[in-house]
Amino acid sequence: MDTTNECFVEVMPQGSLELLSPREVERLQRTGEGSLHSLLRSCALAVLSAGSHLDSATELLDQHSDFELAILQRDHGVTLALTNAPASAFVDGQLVRGIAELLFAVLRDIVFIDETGGFARRDQTGDELTHRVFDLLRNAGALCFGRDPDMVVCWGGHSIGAEEYDYTKAVGYELGLRGLSICTGCGPGAMKGPMKGATIGHGKQRIAAGRFLGITEPGIMAAEPPNPIVRELVIMPDMEKRLEAFVRVAHAIVIFPGGVGTLEELLYLLGILLHPENADLELPVVVTGPAGAAAYLNRVHDFIGATLGEAAQARYVLAIDDSISVGRLVRERIDQVTAQRREQRNAFFFNWRLRIDTEFQQPFVPTHQAMAQLALHREQPAHMLAANLRRAFSGLVAGNIREDGIRAIAQHGPFEISGDPAIMAQLDALLAACVEQGRMRLPGKPYEPCYRLAAA
Repeated sequence: MDTTNECFVEVMPQGSLELLSPREVERLQRTGEGSLHSLLRSCALAVLSAGSHLDSATELLDQHSDFELAILQRDHGVTLALTNAPASAFVDGQLVRGIAELLFAVLRDIVFIDETGGFARRDQTGDELTHRVFDLLRNAGALCFGRDPDMVVCWGGHSIGAEEYDYTKAVGYELGLRGLSICTGCGPGAMKGPMKGATIGHGKQRIAAGRFLGITEPGIMAAEPPNPIVRELVIMPDMEKRLEAFVRVAHAIVIFPGGVGTLEELLYLLGILLHPENADLELPVVVTGPAGAAAYLNRVHDFIGATLGEAAQARYVLAIDDSISVGRLVRERIDQVTAQRREQRNAFFFNWRLRIDTEFQQPFVPTHQAMAQLALHREQPAHMLAANLRRAFSGLVAGNIREDGIRAIAQHGPFEISGDPAIMAQLDALLAACVEQGRMRLPGKPYEPCYRLAAA
């Protein structure tokens, strides 16, 4: 890496793209200079802003409006030229190695997505979409052949208080002591806590091969920069492929308190597990939090029961303020997952047998019209109601933190969501709890609702 002044730096590849031919470098340059330049710039800025306390892509871009990057061809291959990058990404004039690795992971994934169908392709069947998720994960090196099941996907809010954050660390510690790896959405809060706790657990057990995998997508990543513990970063084209990647690589899933993004993930997961073809599939799920979050978690549990029924509630274990029991339960259930995968000759590194309908795979673009037309009624199978509820929460995520969603709300006003009166009442109570407890934005920031609810 060579620095020429305080505002400009060239970064050599770290962790990805070290060996490239001149033709491959030319292809990278075309991507970096073409229609994806803005996307590449925003994702690179997010990585360089690791540790930032912002949760808005618009705010981040506005604060660093003079940041720019370019892909340069050199005799040895490729470098990234950064202009006016955040100073926090450097130590004594040198880019932090972990940030450099994630920076080239961004470039690797965006270029590969562009070469294999782009970000907006919608003409693929369910099997084709699953194979695309597999290809993206494989290209990123996230699928480890020959490794026993040990991946615990942890979901939870980026906007949580100290008690909940400490509890996520405690659970992560128990998982780490039991030799388990952690996968999260890679951001702050409940995405960072389990990784931090597991790092200590791995250290005590002298585990050097533990994995800390972050899976994200461009719209979320720009608002939730990767936390510094993430060692492997994968960018998926959209939220649906990100969610499918989570459940395909997971050997267990732990869900902590969070806001609408976490609820979107929970509803996506339950919609899949409620499919009749997945009834006997081993995929342990634990919903957990500290004593202070008990009322909120019980509210979520009641919402699931009132909308999707007892069968949905039976697909997860609700555990309050008991990190040790969570660690033990996850370890025991992963042993059962291992036995079933062996019996079914199902891969350890990617769950091919999990049935995911195309309703859970096709990207949902939360326009005002699409949000107003959501089918939120009981005259449909439970897994389809879960799919539509998931879309509603996806729209709320967009309205809260995604740059395109925030701009749409500013231009056209709040999303209007309507449906069965009983479902709307449950949804209103749950969202009110999220707002009251500050789960929509980072603590201390005022929240302006991006939605209006109405009975159909």
